[in-house]
Amino acid sequence: MKVLLKRYDKDGDGRLSKKELQAAFRNSGLHFSGFRARRALHHADSNHDGFIGNDEMKELVIYAARWGFTVK
Repeated sequence: MKVLLKRYDKDGDGRLSKKELQAAFRNSGLHFSGFRARRALHHADSNHDGFIGNDEMKELVIYAARWGFTVK
């Protein structure tokens, strides 16, 4: 999970934004990456700050696995 965060956290703030999630989904070949990023945030962002932090990464991975996302 930390690999996912490290690979796609482009600004280095230790969390994933919607834009970073969208890039991760697009990179994995998922269609509708913007929609998927919004849904992933809705599903995994338990503190509703608009980002996926380390403590929320497990829920993100569960959501992403449903849609065929794999870390490359």
